[in-house]
Amino acid sequence: MAPYSTVITKLLLKDTRRPKRDIPDVIERFRGQENLTDRKGKCFYVPSIEIKANNYDFSISRYKEIESEEVKYEKPGVIIEKIEELEGHILENIAELKDLLN
Repeated sequence: MAPYSTVITKLLLKDTRRPKRDIPDVIERFRGQENLTDRKGKCFYVPSIEIKANNYDFSISRYKEIESEEVKYEKPGVIIEKIEELEGHILENIAELKDLLN
């Protein structure tokens, strides 16, 4: 079995865009038998035993491996200092604008 992540595009009646067509890509990948073992890709094979064990759930999210990236944030104190610095610049600009208007 090969789950496939398709893209569904909702269009308004007046929208001139065309929805993305995934069916030709599905056929090409199946015929080409390209690397369909990588569960991080758009499509891949899943053994029927595994699908049966999941009560025949064909949701790709059940089998697809999600790559997550660790995000590192600055310390809250550093962020607050940057905000205060920006606020100082904003207040200076506002004062300058007030002087120009008077």
